[in-house]
Amino acid sequence: MFNSCNKKKKKQSQFSDPINPSKPCTIPVMESGKIDYSFLPKEKFRGDDYLCQWNGFWFRQPFLEAAHQVLNHYKPLPTDTVLASYPKTGTTWLKALLYSIINRSSRDSILTNHPHMLVPTLEIQLYGPKTGSFDSFAGTANSSARILATHLPYQVISGTINSTDCRVVYITRNPKDTLVSSWHFYPKSKEVKDPWSLEDAVEKFCNGVGNCGPYYDHVLGYWKESLERPHKVFFITYEELKSDTKTHVKRLAEFLGCPFDGDGKEEDVLDEIVSSCSFEKMSNYEANKSDDGHMGWLKFPLSSFFRQGGTGDHKNYLTPEMINRVDKITAEKFHGSGFMYGI
Repeated sequence: MFNSCNKKKKKQSQFSDPINPSKPCTIPVMESGKIDYSFLPKEKFRGDDYLCQWNGFWFRQPFLEAAHQVLNHYKPLPTDTVLASYPKTGTTWLKALLYSIINRSSRDSILTNHPHMLVPTLEIQLYGPKTGSFDSFAGTANSSARILATHLPYQVISGTINSTDCRVVYITRNPKDTLVSSWHFYPKSKEVKDPWSLEDAVEKFCNGVGNCGPYYDHVLGYWKESLERPHKVFFITYEELKSDTKTHVKRLAEFLGCPFDGDGKEEDVLDEIVSSCSFEKMSNYEANKSDDGHMGWLKFPLSSFFRQGGTGDHKNYLTPEMINRVDKITAEKFHGSGFMYGI
């Protein structure tokens, strides 16, 4: 609870709530312009790392600070392509594919540049501390065909991305594989060195506590929007993209307004993109094997974004009890909403 003295010292940064436009989404901000975290619920994530809850979702503090800047300052262009995703659902792979589809004449750039260095994430590399400019990244240097990424939920960023005719591509992944991928990924942080037990990771995931979580609400936000406005939001699962990459790359190109015309030369380009962006190839490019570099304020080695690249890996780690627990939530959240996926 806050007292009247504190109340006078803070102001509210307001954004419209996409579910109820008459209700503002507010971030408590002090007169200094910094977010006042004392007004936000907190939950321990792992080690000494805490998450803050805002607008029904959980965020790391630097992530929320950057999100605040994104909502205040990012003005999407009608020609922008925004790749949205929950963390650890195939973002890195799809960054490489999107860059290659849109920038076919310079598609070889993925051979020498990490996908995150080509396509920047709004709240990690363009807004917040230690970030670069739009001109710093190949994917955003051309104002007529910018490619950006975000992990922000649709429920948070909808007002921004719906302000123009920019296109949104959303990828999701089996919840159990997402959970296991996150469990492997977060301990590689250069900031939080504490170990993370699988039991704790499962507990957090099932309770919806994770950066940009709950996972289920995140996915459903974009899924529902893709049903209402398929011309605006392209929704795909990691498993679909993995099972028939070529077909879905062609679909993506058509959605983005730069289709492959079907002649022999274009077919060769399509095959080349699919091959060069495969996990087997990308994980062996020198730019993706670095243990030193990192993206923006997020202190993870660039090599940590390439681990296994398959499907069904959760079977190697989760117990039958863990699988049943996640499946029950999936049935309730996804199947109960009409999205028959994840089990």
